[in-house]
Order: sequence, then C-alpha cells, then structure tokens
Amino acid sequence: MWRGGATAASAARALRSRLYPDPIHHPATSLAPIASARASSSAPSVASANNVVEAAAAASAAVSVSQQAGSVSDALRHYGRCYWELSKARLSALVVATSGAGYVLGSGNIVDMAGLCCTCAGTMMVAASANTLNQVFEIKNDSKMKRTMRRPLPSGRISPAHAAVWAASVGAAGTALLAWKANGLAAGLAASNLVLYAFVYTPLKQIHPVNTWVGAVVGAIPPLLGWAAASTELSLNAMILPAALYYWQIPHFMALAYLCRDDYLAGGYRMFSFADPTGKRTAWVSLRNCLYMLPLGLFAYNWGLTSQWFGLEASLLTMGLTIGALSFMLEPSPKTARRMFYGSLLYLPAFMAGLLLHRQPNEQKVQNMAEKSELDGVLYEADLQDEERARQKREDKKPPRVQSRPPVAYASVAPFPFLPVPIYES
Repeated sequence: MWRGGATAASAARALRSRLYPDPIHHPATSLAPIASARASSSAPSVASANNVVEAAAAASAAVSVSQQAGSVSDALRHYGRCYWELSKARLSALVVATSGAGYVLGSGNIVDMAGLCCTCAGTMMVAASANTLNQVFEIKNDSKMKRTMRRPLPSGRISPAHAAVWAASVGAAGTALLAWKANGLAAGLAASNLVLYAFVYTPLKQIHPVNTWVGAVVGAIPPLLGWAAASTELSLNAMILPAALYYWQIPHFMALAYLCRDDYLAGGYRMFSFADPTGKRTAWVSLRNCLYMLPLGLFAYNWGLTSQWFGLEASLLTMGLTIGALSFMLEPSPKTARRMFYGSLLYLPAFMAGLLLHRQPNEQKVQNMAEKSELDGVLYEADLQDEERARQKREDKKPPRVQSRPPVAYASVAPFPFLPVPIYES
C-alpha cells in the first residue's frame, strides 16, 4: 500500500518536472511564464490608471470652470445690488417720472417717444450719480442711523473709491446722452442739478435747516429738464409742475423729519423739527405750503396748459392734503404726521396724472413747429429756384445744335421720274 502511494507520488513529480522545469537548473525557463503573466496583468492596470488620471483632470477642470462662472455671477449679482442701492433706484424712478411728465407737457400734438426715452434714461443716470455721491459724502452719518446703516458704503460691501468712480461715469454718460439726444439746455439743467444736490444740499444738511428748501429746489428742476428737452426753451406755463413739486416737498419732508427726529439727530443732521419740540411750527410750515398749492390748478387752466377740469381736480386734491396738514397742526403727533406723510405720497402721482390727462398741446411748440415748417418750405422753394437757374446756365453754355438738312432725293428724280419724292420729317 505504501509502495503504491510512493509510486504514484514519484510519477506525479516526474510529470510536474516536465511541465514546470526546475528553477535552479533552468531559471529563465521557469520565470518566463511568471514574467509574461505579470506583463499581461500590468498592461491593463497602467491603462486604467491613465484613464483615472485623465478623468480626474477633466473633473478638476470642470470644477474650476464652474467655480469661476459661479464667482463671476456672484460678483455681478453683488455689484449690481450695490449699484441699485447706491442709486436709490426708487427715488430715481420718481425723478424720472417727473422729468417724463415735463417732457410730455412740453411737447406739441405729437410726443416724440424716442426723445422721451432718451430723456428719461439720461435723467435716471444723472439722478443715480447724485444719489451715489450723496452716500459717498455721508458714510459716517449713515453708519450712525438705523435707517441707513445697512447701505453698501456703511456696511463695507463696496469701497468709497469704487462708488465714486461709478457716480462719475454714470453722471457723465447721462449728461452726454441728454446733450446728444435732447439739447444743451436740458444737459445744463441736469449737470447743475447734480452739482446742487451733491455739493450744496448734501453738506448743508449738517450745517443749517434751510437744507430742506434747497432740496425742494433740487426736486423741482427735473420737470423743467423734461420740458426743455421737448421744447428747447422754458416758458411761464412750464413752471406749474416744478412749483407743485417744490411746495409738495415741504410738507412731505417736514412730516418725515418729525417722525425720524431721533434718527436724524443721531446722524448729525440739522433739521427744522429739532428746534420745535412741540411740532407746532413744523406743522404750520407744512400747512402754509399746502395753501400755496391751492391756485396751481387754476393757473394751469389760465395759462393754457390744461383744460378747466384739471383746475377743479387739482383744487380738490390740494384741499385733501391741506386738511391733513391742518390736523397735524391742531394735534402734532406721530399719528397725524404719518397721516399727512402718506397723504403726500398719494397726492403727487394723482396731481401728475391729472396734468397729463387734461393737458393741452404746448402752443409755443406748435407755433415753433409751424414756423419751422413754413421756413423749410421757403428754403425748399429757394433751393428749387437755384437749381433751375443753374440748369438754365448750363444749357446756355452749351454750343447751339446745327439742324441737319434732309438728303436730296436724287434717286427719285432720275432715272425714275415717275416715283414720288420721299418726304423727311424734321
């Protein structure tokens, strides 16, 4: 039994020696299969490693591109929001609305829509520049007030130099657009209002309460700008909307200054309401300016700016605002001041809507257009006469034409005298 097992084991060893040579006596032969197996197994592993590296590089490139795109979009969103807040877009939109109303009132029978759009765009840019400069000069004051401490400059979201560059560029662009598409008078009014707001009204807020009246002048200029852009001149009936805006701003800001006295005091501003602890004088100033607005509707009808219906509507509107100011004077309190403030917010759009609804075409603009058309016709006739004279002179300078005589019909005479003589038309 053991012998049979040994015999079988020896036979197995012999077979294995034939299949797998001895590594000691035949090292090359014995290592060849192992090397070939390793080579065959290492080739796919290298290729897969290269694929993994390429995939990782592509993924990292895609991630970097997405990060760059995300950073660009975030930067655009951030600065766009900052520019929006620096420009005080809602306040600038109100300025644009008054300028556009002035443009429509100063137009003739037909409103030039392209000119209106360019005037509104230029006014918007100049207003954005003025509001930005106002915030650049008042960083410290705004940082002390609860109402303004979250603005871009006090909160540090944008640098003052960046804001100043934005203000200068957009202000110059708006003034240039008005000079190009409107006229020099409109551009001059825009530039002067920018200077008055940023360099006179803004520092005056910390010096004297008269700043409220200077600010009212600033608010009254945009309608004049629109009128000048439409009619290239200023007339008496162009003062209706600016006068309404001037007198409207006094009760509006008096109520606001009374409601925000503590905030304005913390910011270092000098307001009229500070020297009036009871609020009686502040309310009286508001009531007085409301009374000044009562005859404006009648003036607009008398001067040919609107129909007679606007005189009635404007008087009723002003009476409502006057009643609010009277209640504020009889009982100075935050409640009555807030009521008058909200009433002033409703008054202005209603007043401007009535002006535009009942407006009459600007007679001066119509007359100017008629005179211009007549002058153009005269100049056109003169040009035609000049061209006719020049053509006649050219004709006179040409040598006269020699009229050719018809040929003699010799063939009709001989040798066939019986044939008729040909006739030639000259």
